[in-house]
Amino acid sequence: MKFLDQAKIYIQSGDGGAGCVSFRREKYIEFGGPNGGDGGKGGSVYIEAVPNLNTLIDFRYHQHFKAQKGFPGQGSDKAGRKGEDIVIKVPVGTEILADDQQTLIADMIEPGQRFMIAKGGDGGRGNAQFKSATNQAPRYAEPGWPGQEMWVWLRLKVIADVGLIGMPNAGKSTFLSVVTKARPKIADYPFTTLHPNLGVAWVDDYEMVIADIPGLIEGAHEGVGLGDRFLKHVERCSAFLHLIDATGDDVVKAYRDIRKELELYNPILGQKSEVVVLNKCDALPEDEIEVKRKALEKACGKKIFVISAIAKKGIFDCLIEVNKYITRDRRKKEDREEELPEQESKSWSPV
Repeated sequence: MKFLDQAKIYIQSGDGGAGCVSFRREKYIEFGGPNGGDGGKGGSVYIEAVPNLNTLIDFRYHQHFKAQKGFPGQGSDKAGRKGEDIVIKVPVGTEILADDQQTLIADMIEPGQRFMIAKGGDGGRGNAQFKSATNQAPRYAEPGWPGQEMWVWLRLKVIADVGLIGMPNAGKSTFLSVVTKARPKIADYPFTTLHPNLGVAWVDDYEMVIADIPGLIEGAHEGVGLGDRFLKHVERCSAFLHLIDATGDDVVKAYRDIRKELELYNPILGQKSEVVVLNKCDALPEDEIEVKRKALEKACGKKIFVISAIAKKGIFDCLIEVNKYITRDRRKKEDREEELPEQESKSWSPV
């Protein structure tokens, strides 16, 4: 399925039905009087967050959503039928923005959350509503009130506990494929990942959702490389797992460049918890790895985890460490479908 994280749609709620002008005329019944019914209310437009969607690709082919109009009133004091509402289903984590792409209308962050974005128009009153002592035969009724219409932007921000960040070819996709059952594309050239990938791992019996974000380079916040299009997907993460390629010429510069891009895009990202990982340690001698680890530790002032994702070396420790920074409530998994080895059950397991 193609990943789409932004879409523009047109929304229109239903107009209210018109009131009816009618008079009771029955044989042998005098003083019939007005009996025109009210018009029905127009249908409203709702947006609902559902957990089984992870892309906005459906809105590429269906961009106009119009609720049903209310039905007009009828004689014999019959009110018109209400127009049917429509519900637009979006992935959890979708923001609804006004046409200017700046004004936030709603943030759909909870499964089952529903928001009425356009209210249906009220139905007009029939002539029976206007009867009075001085006007016993009103010959007019109200038209229905118009509904609301607007263009809105849907912008998806994936909801994950941990965001994998780093330069292109830092081994993020490989790491995700090892610790979860996700199967992202892996290749030996930059920008293999063109859209975020999600995977779920279990750490100390807690669920951890990990997002693999396409690689960043210097100037990403200004549109260089894949630009800042995917930086929004790390805004909801509790912590970052910053992977750095140990085979690179300057690991300190690689670390600082990514940190700079995060802070330039949004200063809040620079304040999130971070676990720094030196990946691909199996490709270099131990003494060279140690030199780079110390240089990186001095530059960032944090403990550096040395791992090899492809060799599954050292990944337990960094997962347990990043698990400490996850802030959302997570349900313990009480019943396992299969028993894991003792060492794995205390550390991590892919789901």
